[in-house]
Amino acid sequence: MIMKTDILGFNLLALETALIDMGEKPFRGRQIAGWIYKHKSNDFLKMTNICAPLRDKLSKKFLIGKIQPLKTVNDKSSTCKTLWELADGESIESVLIPDKDRLTLCISTQVGCPLNCQFCATGRIGFRRNLAAGEIINQFLQTELGESERITNVVFMGMGEPLLNFDNLLTALEVLIDDLCIGFGARKITVSTAGIPPKIRSLADSGLNVGLAFSLNAASDHLRDLLMPINRRFKLQDNLEALQYYHRKINRRITFEYVLIKGINDSLKDAADLAEITRGIPCKINLIRYNPIDGSQFRPPDNKTVYAFRDFLYPRTPAVTLRESKGANIAAACGQLKAIYSKRET
Repeated sequence: MIMKTDILGFNLLALETALIDMGEKPFRGRQIAGWIYKHKSNDFLKMTNICAPLRDKLSKKFLIGKIQPLKTVNDKSSTCKTLWELADGESIESVLIPDKDRLTLCISTQVGCPLNCQFCATGRIGFRRNLAAGEIINQFLQTELGESERITNVVFMGMGEPLLNFDNLLTALEVLIDDLCIGFGARKITVSTAGIPPKIRSLADSGLNVGLAFSLNAASDHLRDLLMPINRRFKLQDNLEALQYYHRKINRRITFEYVLIKGINDSLKDAADLAEITRGIPCKINLIRYNPIDGSQFRPPDNKTVYAFRDFLYPRTPAVTLRESKGANIAAACGQLKAIYSKRET
């Protein structure tokens, strides 16, 4: 039996190369890119501007992969979380978040996550594998197929650490941004990381010009070591220097994400430390109330504490946003829906 190669997730260069290897002209690769990424076709035989013999050859050599929705849940704010089943039976999550004139899709890059951040549901699942570029892109394609409105923003803030799946992330970004593929604006894409300095620099050097968000959550190495074990390998100063490099290279301000956890990182001393370590880096700070997960001792702070933290930061930092939690009642914290579904299956 001939094993077919999944062509979904090929960037334009890979598509053109594949067609050249088949003895075809490279423009055929551009045609196929249009069918897969713009028309969202998963059937070579329906690609009507390609001759029948080539369509037949393509269908025998390649397939166009799909992911299947296992479960979709919505909350009253219309936040929609989908659990997707992959071809090997693994599952991942994406979240669609409406906000005024924006419709943001939050995408996963790994099945589970190896970082074991103490406040994160995905970390409790553990790491299974990296997603292929096509599995990353398919979250966008399949979500958009089911939507009457167009997705306006994409954030790589779902399951997994994107920079630990760097090559497939880069390919997925190329497909998203290339006008001959999906043609999504780079300025509407943000990659989030817990902090892998060498890969932050590599992403800057890629020339893709996407936004970068740094999941900070603590302004000292001691506390960050406890909350985010990756900090024991890559210390705050190493990350801050890499973030400064990213800004110089891309000329876009950095987003610092800070999850507020009651009694852990929500004091005015923590706010002062946060203002100090971000000084000199063009940035905005997103404050996020902790979204409780089963079995965790962590809790979100009360409104008074949250507002005091926010009001201390501004105007000491250039821009501060308090992101009100959406999707708490649909297990929208990363990894929660998969964990719930997995328990029910066992």
